[in-house]
Amino acid sequence: MSTITADIATALQLPVMERFYTLQGEGNYWGQAAYFIRLGGCDVGCHWCDVKDSWDMARHPLVDIDELVRDAAVHPGRIAVITGGEPLLHNLDALTTALQAAGFRTHMETSGSSPLSGNWDWITLSPKKFKAPLPDICKVAHELKVVIFNKSDFAWAEQHAALAGPDCKLYLQPEWDKAAQMTPLIVDYIKENPKWQLSLQTHKYINVP
Repeated sequence: MSTITADIATALQLPVMERFYTLQGEGNYWGQAAYFIRLGGCDVGCHWCDVKDSWDMARHPLVDIDELVRDAAVHPGRIAVITGGEPLLHNLDALTTALQAAGFRTHMETSGSSPLSGNWDWITLSPKKFKAPLPDICKVAHELKVVIFNKSDFAWAEQHAALAGPDCKLYLQPEWDKAAQMTPLIVDYIKENPKWQLSLQTHKYINVP
């Protein structure tokens, strides 16, 4: 862990790009109300990332964990999704403990490229070729969500499905800007390989955060 990240964890503060209450748009919990906390900082650098503003940790203000939990608790939904950026650049033990104490399910969306911290009810692992996930995180993920940008990503998906636990849900999701090209290929692939399911970014279709 870097010095700046260690200092943030010790101070019970995290760099927050944005936080908002919406519907989960992807994966197993799509359509359910959730409070999102998007943390600043990412060292993966996907060229098709739609939140590149999150990459530079220093650009985002430090927010007290107590404030994050208090703001989340204003809303009736009790799923808190920690995302980024890459959330595992930070120690998330204190944040998840506080959220669970307030009655939240703790969900995380991660590339799995940094060591695991935090107490999680649901881990969504989205492995990226730019910086591969750690094998230990593959084993504990509740869902594996692989973004399909080109045909070679199907082999990448199978490689990581082989590392996942037996109960891990498997999703293939078209990269948004190439959805028209990739979705038909994904449909055909799932028909031939029915252990996989289709994930769509439904929040973009209905125009919510």
